[in-house]
Amino acid sequence: LAAVTQHGWVTQHGWALQYASAELRSNREFVLAAVKRNWRALEHASAELRSDREIVLAAVKQNGGALQYASDELRSDREFVLAAGTQHGWVT
Repeated sequence: LAAVTQHGWVTQHGWALQYASAELRSNREFVLAAVKRNWRALEHASAELRSDREIVLAAVKQNGGALQYASDELRSDREFVLAAGTQHGWVT
């Protein structure tokens, strides 16, 4: 992980998560760094991490369309959807 992030792969190109190994797509720190750089990285995160509130909110903050990549569980959670809407500016 350190070697990859040192070379800026994630910090420069969050979208590149699609080319990462399954192990890296399941690594919370790695995925969060990618999502913070580019919300579309969420699409390529492991199913477990698409259920991670912090990661999904980081993506939704950039673009509300990221909610489509959140787990069904999060998309069914009224409180989470309201929080995501507030984060993105849909709800005040």
